[in-house]
Amino acid sequence: MRKNPNLDSMSVDEMWQLHEEIIRVLAARLTSEKRALEKRLSQLSREGEIKQSEPLDLKENASARRRKYPKVFPKYRNPNESSETWSGRGKRPRWLTAALKAGHSIEEFVIKNLEPDRSNPRKAWARPAVG
Repeated sequence: MRKNPNLDSMSVDEMWQLHEEIIRVLAARLTSEKRALEKRLSQLSREGEIKQSEPLDLKENASARRRKYPKVFPKYRNPNESSETWSGRGKRPRWLTAALKAGHSIEEFVIKNLEPDRSNPRKAWARPAVG
């Protein structure tokens, strides 16, 4: 292999030989680096399989300790399609947005039978009647 070749003084044939030599050396180095990376990756994946069981247990414990939120019942219903309801949380549904743009008020869509359930203090509101 040549050290610091003077490219201006080289002939085309000499430059072509240099080019082929560079390709050969690069191919060998890339192959050896690829093997080293694949070996390291297999080591990491084996280590990951061993350690992977621990984080899963932590996730399961975290979800078990997570606070349970009560079910949110719908407060608004589409009069044209009774299965379309909205609890008042999150983004407004398209049917409600379109109705409000058409000049309706949100009070027109309120489900009427939303009264507190006095028999069970843990449940603040009774499930609304359908219809």
